[in-house]
Amino acid sequence: MIPDTAPAAVTPGNPAAEAAPEESADEDFALRRPAPAEESSRASRHWWDRNADEYQDEHGAFLGDDRFVWCPEGLDEARAQLLGPTAELAGREVLEIGAGAAQCSRWLRAQGARPVALDISHRQLQHSRRIDLSRGDRPVALVQADAAVLPFADGSFDLACSAYGAVPFSADTAALMREVHRVLRPGGRWVFSVTHPIRWAFPDEPGVEGLTATASYFDRTPYVEQDEQGQASYVEHHRTLGDRVRELVAAGFTLLDLVEPEWPAELRQEWGGWSPLRGKHLPGTAVFVSERSS
Repeated sequence: MIPDTAPAAVTPGNPAAEAAPEESADEDFALRRPAPAEESSRASRHWWDRNADEYQDEHGAFLGDDRFVWCPEGLDEARAQLLGPTAELAGREVLEIGAGAAQCSRWLRAQGARPVALDISHRQLQHSRRIDLSRGDRPVALVQADAAVLPFADGSFDLACSAYGAVPFSADTAALMREVHRVLRPGGRWVFSVTHPIRWAFPDEPGVEGLTATASYFDRTPYVEQDEQGQASYVEHHRTLGDRVRELVAAGFTLLDLVEPEWPAELRQEWGGWSPLRGKHLPGTAVFVSERSS
């Protein structure tokens, strides 16, 4: 589920560089403050339920119905093969985490894999059903759950993947990594993409104003949008590259690769804070390729 862009204040990767809270278009306030797991999970579920229709309307053409794209830079699994050779996906049981409308799972199924698409948002999963019905396809297997508490038995899957899903919105990603490790079989790959952590030091703007660092890369305080009663409506959590590596290793994974996709010269489309200008100077996405060690 690639990041949303509307309203601009809630684009994933936006650390709300302003020192003081500001009022967004929907009259929520953006600020940096602690946001524990239960609050973050509730905010994510409600936000994606409210915004799923707009998200799919705006980005459905880019995502396709059955395309596996890792990021706004357009890195495609069919070409990158970060989960392993495409020819070897047949028969593999794959868990897609933060699946949205399950576009990636639909692509995996077309390669002969047996995917399960998990998302915290019921409305996003309804869009998966809509796509399958419109195509006359057998529905993708769907599960609504929090990625930090996976409702599966140990060793249920050969592979796990997430394209901008769940990881940035989880308050306890160390626990999330342990859960993914638990449900994978030995040797199983866990590949996920997130906004590149360096972006948290820069304003989330596609123009030249987005090229000057205004915040600390090391400030891990969550970005929160909340209403006048202090109820969080959107939460996103920052981790440094080192944090991510340590979480993976502590959970029992071996890091195989860290992919930082370059902005393609032919891609002129902007996606929130992602743009050709910024893509020339700053990485926008980090893709972690890991394997369960034991």
